[in-house]
Order: sequence, then C-alpha cells, then structure tokens
Amino acid sequence: MKNTNKAITETFTNSAEHGIVSQRDFFDKDIANQENISSYYVVNIGDFVYNPRISSSAPCGPISRNKLGRQGIMSPLYTVFSPSGVDLAFLEQYFKTSRWYSYMYLNGDTGARADRFAIKDKSFFDMPIATPSSLNEQEIISTFLDQTDYHITLHQKKLCYKRLKCKINLTMFALETHFYHVDFNLVSKGSRLNIMQCVD
Repeated sequence: MKNTNKAITETFTNSAEHGIVSQRDFFDKDIANQENISSYYVVNIGDFVYNPRISSSAPCGPISRNKLGRQGIMSPLYTVFSPSGVDLAFLEQYFKTSRWYSYMYLNGDTGARADRFAIKDKSFFDMPIATPSSLNEQEIISTFLDQTDYHITLHQKKLCYKRLKCKINLTMFALETHFYHVDFNLVSKGSRLNIMQCVD
C-alpha cells in the first residue's frame, strides 16, 4: 500500500546491521524528500522489508521485520510484504540465515548495479521456504532462537565493556600518566570512599 495521502511522514530504512530503524536515528536527519513521500510504501507493524543493497554482511541484501511498534514508510526501492500462514518470528529467524541466498543467486537478474541485488518481484515471492507444518513448532523454534540472540547480544555487550575498561586502564595507568595526590575521606556505614579533593 502506498502513502498516497502522505498521512505517514516518518521514513524507515533497513540496515543490514540494525534492521529496520527510523531514518532520522540512522542518518541524524530525514533523507526522504517530503514532497515525494506519496509514492513511498507504508510499513505496518510486523511487516517485512527487503533492501536490495548488498554488503559484506548481507550479500543478497537484508530482509528485516518492523519491530519498532509503529508505522512508517519506505522508499519504492524496497520491497514491503506481509506474510501469512507462518509464525513471523520464525520467518524473521530464517531470513537471518544464508539458506535463501542460493535461490536468490539462481533467480536474480544479471547486469545489476554493483551495489544492489536485482530480482523480479514474482521470482522473489516464489521463493520456497521449508517450515515445520505446525505453527506451534515454528513458535517454539523461533522463541529458542530469539532467546539465544538475546544472550549472545548480552555477552557481546559485556565483552565490549571489558575491552573498553582494559583500554581505559591502559590509558589511565600508563607509565607516562601524571598521577595526582588524592585525599580520601572515609565515610562510615559501608566504608564508602569519597574523593574529597585532587591536588597536584
């Protein structure tokens, strides 16, 4: 569905790394020309978006789901679709894999731009996707994979903080660092140390 009456003004983008995000957040400004947004596609909550722009992490372009909790619009360069008869979280996990790449390579058009993957809409929507026949089983699988993603992200953040702390320690306690005399006032109840003053 197109944004013919310009009722929706927030433009989304589909990043290979971050998924569907607001264009304002991603680029720190609105890239879309507000005069042309009537030709943009409406992206509802839960809709999927295919971005044909290729990268090292998305050699066929990323397919992501709108999990922002609100509607937005996408450039006509993107393909917006609303699947049915399948657990959306399962399908989202499927598109995070490379299982669908071979179909894209076999059915993509030649002579495409170097930075974009070209495939006809009909070929794209004819893509065969093997799923468990039971929606309940799909949901169990997707829930497990979602939880796994959550824990991976959590541990990656911990690792980033550890690396950051190591860098800070190396910088703060390097041999050439100038140390200052610090007077501490011991605060009772919990033996909390309070830095009272720093002097040369």
